[in-house]
Amino acid sequence: MHGNKQHLQKDFFLYNASKARSKTYINMREVSERFRLPPSEYVIVPSTYEPHQEGEFILRVFSEKRNLSEEVENTISVDRPVKKKKTKPRPGNTDQESEEQLQFRNIFRQIAGDDMEVCADELKNILNTVVNKHKDLKTQGFTLESCRSMIALMDTDGSGRLNLQEFHHLWKKIKAWQRIFKHYDTDQSGTINSYEMRNAVNDAGFHLNSQLYDIITMRYADKHMNIDFDSFICCFVRLEGMFRAFNAFDKDGDGIIKLNVLEWLQLTMYA
Repeated sequence: MHGNKQHLQKDFFLYNASKARSKTYINMREVSERFRLPPSEYVIVPSTYEPHQEGEFILRVFSEKRNLSEEVENTISVDRPVKKKKTKPRPGNTDQESEEQLQFRNIFRQIAGDDMEVCADELKNILNTVVNKHKDLKTQGFTLESCRSMIALMDTDGSGRLNLQEFHHLWKKIKAWQRIFKHYDTDQSGTINSYEMRNAVNDAGFHLNSQLYDIITMRYADKHMNIDFDSFICCFVRLEGMFRAFNAFDKDGDGIIKLNVLEWLQLTMYA
């Protein structure tokens, strides 16, 4: 386990029995225990009695040798896309891709008009038209606020609108995130729970810590701690946009940026 800072999956706890645990696991103000364990590597998991509640924990470890304990998920990063070498398309895929692109172009032209650019209202109409064709996705469609966030993410020229190329790039991202959502929506309820969301975020290339996962749950989950498809996409759009903005300001790559109040407001208000 040493050096593994990743979130432990459910299977780990199914196949590894606990070596020590609180004897009185009841809803009390304070529970304390003392354990003596042989030298080995251990994972210490604090827990509240009810899920999704905050609590304070004090842990004291006495060891004969130097203690090498560390907190899991203490690094925050995003996977950068790997540039693939251009390969010749397979004959079977060429027609399918061109047909999809042609379909997008026709829908885009019908809604965008002669200028071939869309605002948030028009983007909402396009996305919901396409999403409604996917019967396996139980969603009420994207909201106007979601589409505004998407435009802010993909609007490279600062026009407040998306052209066909920007829209197609956005749709490729949505399709990739859609596959992740459907993978974790095993019961096809149209939602995933907060535990599955943690794994979904990691699969999408975003590596966060526990505090940020808690913030995502508070911000995007409903009262039952479930996240629907619209909120799921909104969360990924925000993560993508915030990481992209931070990397743009982090010129020297030291993980620290300095913003004045104007830059901060421009960044947060348009995101």
